[in-house]
Amino acid sequence: MTGRDDGNRDTEVTGADPTWARELLDHLRPSRSDLRRITDWLARTLDATVCLVDDTGTPLAGTQQPLDQGPAADILSGRIASAAWEGDGRFARLIGVALPAPASTGVLTVSRTAPFDRRAADIVTHTATVLELVLRARQTAATGHRLARATSDLRLAILQLLMVEDIVAARRVAAGLWPGLLDTDTACVYVVESAPADRDRLAEDCLAATCDEALVVRCPAMDGHVIVVTPDDTSAAALWALCDRTPDAYLGGSTRHSLASTATAYGQAVSALAVARFRPDHRAVYAERTHPERLMDPEVLATWTTRLLRPLDTLPHHTRAELLATTRLGLEFTAVSAAKVLGVSRNTVRARMERVENLLGTDFSDLTVRATVHLALNTQVGFTEERAGGAAATARLGDLLTGPALATWGQDLLARLDTDGRDLRRTLRTWIAAGGNAERAAQLLGVHAQTVREHVRSAEPVLERQLLASGSDLYEVVLAHLATRDLDQPDLRGALRPGAE
Repeated sequence: MTGRDDGNRDTEVTGADPTWARELLDHLRPSRSDLRRITDWLARTLDATVCLVDDTGTPLAGTQQPLDQGPAADILSGRIASAAWEGDGRFARLIGVALPAPASTGVLTVSRTAPFDRRAADIVTHTATVLELVLRARQTAATGHRLARATSDLRLAILQLLMVEDIVAARRVAAGLWPGLLDTDTACVYVVESAPADRDRLAEDCLAATCDEALVVRCPAMDGHVIVVTPDDTSAAALWALCDRTPDAYLGGSTRHSLASTATAYGQAVSALAVARFRPDHRAVYAERTHPERLMDPEVLATWTTRLLRPLDTLPHHTRAELLATTRLGLEFTAVSAAKVLGVSRNTVRARMERVENLLGTDFSDLTVRATVHLALNTQVGFTEERAGGAAATARLGDLLTGPALATWGQDLLARLDTDGRDLRRTLRTWIAAGGNAERAAQLLGVHAQTVREHVRSAEPVLERQLLASGSDLYEVVLAHLATRDLDQPDLRGALRPGAE
């Protein structure tokens, strides 16, 4: 026998025992809002078989059971809200449950051997309401997650455009969601580091601290890093404060750069982050220490840079900017990491760097070559053509490395290693000459490769520079060896035709 029940779904909770109501409401807590858990609770509470199906009859939770197609079809069509069924010694109640789009209505079926009294009927009705709330919350959360993911992807796309110096496109993309964000000529880049498991929370904290007035991006290359491009000092101060109150967070910052130099600023921030790991306050800014390029004659440096990179001047502007930005990041990080930051494949990164190698006639497997080209790429970002033409056209690398200030800096830096009885200086020099290959260095030194790695790792806190990971820190140490003549100058004759170094 089938009966129809179009009673009010908003029935008040009745009865002297409110225990079931408290238990049911407890399922609305985020940690317990699960469809299967709710239907299991309903089955236990009423000693019944419970099933929730969608508008196609597919079970969403509970134990599947045959439906009386007549009442179920009426509920799914919206003609009735609920129905009661009795037969073969069992009693059943069917009640409509609103489902998220594109579905419309599902059916909650509760079947048991005992008739439904007022208490049982109320429990079924209110459980259906809780199921609707959970489904609605799940849909809202899913929509929120999709929106957050899309926004995060958009921020990454803007950063990647900045990395390849496509400022016009970056501003156009940002204008839709963050008007005025990139209405600036200069910015600083900060990298905040935490444990990878805490990175999402850290990114949200950075967004809140900067009040959406900075570009906050989860680094696609390093799981624990959050990249922040800050156009003003207010956002920078907020990041300092955030780092102060966040345990185990580290912060590295760049100096102020033009937006076209975002890739350079990013490299500086990562370099500063390496220093921050050795600091008690867990933070550092790139400008806080003396860098070798600041001790070189600026006119000679600019002219030498122009000569070295001249083979790229024949390329279209966009292609040249793309190759320079990719090579700058490829020298700073691994090809895989650079590819993730730029949003391209690692083969694309390698192909672009090989093209630059061929144009310059250099070999990037040589660390001294990498260090000097890295110096030129970062110098190229900061000078104008007018400044570059101020020195003699025959400026050579040797002219840059012979200044007394640079030699003193290099000697003072490397002298820090002399206090260690293991001769870290000799190991480091040999390791650099071997292209950063521990096995080849070990053969030259007559020791085990692991000993070489341990010596290089031990030199890092002494020099306050990260060495085992390729980047600005390592290249500074290479330049220090060149300035003190502990290493021979790289062969750049192919890059400087028709003149020779």
